[in-house]
Amino acid sequence: MTIKIASAPVSWGIYEFEGIEPKFAYTQVLDEIAETGYTGTELGPYGYLPTDPEALRAELEKRGLQLLSAFVPVRLVDASAHEAGAAEALKVGKLLAALGARYVVLADDNGKVDELVKSAGQRSGSKLSPAEWDVFAAGVNLVARRIHDELGLSVVFHHHCAGYVETPDETRELLARTDAALVGLCLDTGHWHYAGGDAVACVREFGERVRYLHLKDCSASIAAECRAQHKDYFQAVAAGVFCPLGEGEVDFGGVIREMQALGYDGWAIVEQDILTDDPGLPKRYSQANRDYLKSLGL
Repeated sequence: MTIKIASAPVSWGIYEFEGIEPKFAYTQVLDEIAETGYTGTELGPYGYLPTDPEALRAELEKRGLQLLSAFVPVRLVDASAHEAGAAEALKVGKLLAALGARYVVLADDNGKVDELVKSAGQRSGSKLSPAEWDVFAAGVNLVARRIHDELGLSVVFHHHCAGYVETPDETRELLARTDAALVGLCLDTGHWHYAGGDAVACVREFGERVRYLHLKDCSASIAAECRAQHKDYFQAVAAGVFCPLGEGEVDFGGVIREMQALGYDGWAIVEQDILTDDPGLPKRYSQANRDYLKSLGL
């Protein structure tokens, strides 16, 4: 099976988080994605790339890029926010569908709860009560059903540090409570490791529920330092906990082999979560990450 390799604006420090403003024009980011050898991209925060379908199509086609998905955060722990979250997901999904994308990457509204930001990479178990889990899972199912029924797109849920679904235990609980036909898992290898898991074991455990890949590495030494110093999520990112591919503890060869054994022939999106003032660093990392994956035959 052939796994195709894409990138995403997040690798240039383009985030959905409030207070983190883009440091790069979208034209530069798309240029550098293509120049460093990728053939696909995610949307990034809605409004960063053009939201007119034909304008976006033109920007992508002249660089030989395919649009794949978008990360959509929703305050899932709050039942009163579900309808607005579904509407936002549908707005983003309509743009994705117009460009031939197949997935919406749904996530918790990460990075908004101080306790979760402070304990990222340092906790186990779950912070949600059974009743809160009921609400959270109902929100995921609602959004996934709307996306499927109205747009024909698939939803994959992204576990994420500094959110309510961060740890392997929390991910396991969510998958058990959601409709397997509608909700897959977006495995983010770096977040999975910083949350205490092992990406190869994740694929072996969840099998076909893993329907989308974010390739990110995690430095064991920096992670240990961040935990020892009780750094919060954003401090850990700034410290480089998500290091270039091949420099951390993720067994990417093992992840790819397990996914291929499942028959996966989709995309793997490289994400280099960074917070930097070095204008040349994102492109250097982008090229190094692509070169590393080529060394694995991808």
